[in-house]
Amino acid sequence: MITVEDALSKLFELAQPLQAEMVPLRAAAGRVLARPVSATRDQPPFAASAMDGYALRGSDASAGARFDVVGEAAAGHHWEGTLAPGQALRIFTGAPLPISADRVVIQEDTIRTGSVITLEESLDAGPHVRPAGADFRAGDMMEAPRLIGPHDIALLAAMNIAQVPVSRRPSVAIIATGDELALPGEVPGPGQIIASNTFGLAALIEAHGGTARLLPVARDHVASLKTAFALARDADLILTVGGASVGDHDLVGRVAQDLGLLRSFYKIAMRPGKPLMAGKLGQAVMVGLPGNPVSAMVCGHVFILPMLRAMLGLGNSPTPSFAATLGVDLPANGPRAHYMRAHLEAGIVTPATSQDSALLSVLTRSNALLIRPAHEPARASGSNARVMTL
Repeated sequence: MITVEDALSKLFELAQPLQAEMVPLRAAAGRVLARPVSATRDQPPFAASAMDGYALRGSDASAGARFDVVGEAAAGHHWEGTLAPGQALRIFTGAPLPISADRVVIQEDTIRTGSVITLEESLDAGPHVRPAGADFRAGDMMEAPRLIGPHDIALLAAMNIAQVPVSRRPSVAIIATGDELALPGEVPGPGQIIASNTFGLAALIEAHGGTARLLPVARDHVASLKTAFALARDADLILTVGGASVGDHDLVGRVAQDLGLLRSFYKIAMRPGKPLMAGKLGQAVMVGLPGNPVSAMVCGHVFILPMLRAMLGLGNSPTPSFAATLGVDLPANGPRAHYMRAHLEAGIVTPATSQDSALLSVLTRSNALLIRPAHEPARASGSNARVMTL
């Protein structure tokens, strides 16, 4: 068995970043910017009024000064003239300032009579002008990689970027294995259970930037497994669920090796999730996950999500964890790292009473995993613990 850290290191060696593709700006939210992009223009592209008021020469602005209003400029409309001393331009927020003006007096600080304004004693310091390029200049960069959020979309639009280079979404083929499995909505036969792992894994993958494809259940015979692997051959990542242990009916590893799997490792010193294997199968990365529902989902958080981030170009790093305060006493841990389902509230983490890896109901009531290192001694309530949010 290898450690969780060693397993992640080997998985990162397998999970290389995917190539970039161009998508319309409207489709770029939630994708990963694959390479830097640069602004094609200044923002704002001209000095603009930040308020409704009057544009004039700042050197002429003083309380009691009078100005002739010689024109008007609204957003999207540029006034072409030049202001002489003693002249002002009625201007609205976002409108370009005339070349000769460098100050906007807000309308609340003026008294207008006909076409003449007088500046009031309440005149503020101004200048209420947004300089050209105040936000960014042509050639300024948005650096990559970065997960593109709504604010980034707004910035890319302002930079006049209509097509965005993003990392291709990893294609993940998911194969459930076992004669005991029936699909949701079917009537299970005697001794069968409903397949759940693959649906949860698909949801997890698609929530974190991948594209999941659920393949038909592979039954416990060689021909069925070979058919499933053939259907998955164009995927970037193949996940098998179940059949990775050493029982008489656990055929996944044997069939995958017959098909050319270059195995990287098998078995991890963790619980739940010990019988996990990984390697390269053709052009795809293959990970064989354990069949217990909680084991598969925990391995999804601990291993598959970091792999997805690596394939998206977001670097090689484990799922983030942080310190919390232990809410109960815990006995010494055994020889495997233990990822315990737990509830985290107000910085205090409390593990669930039952850690049976078949109990999805416990997982769905949990919002964190309490991470216990291998051979960790007994821990008292109030001591520090390491947690990962779910």
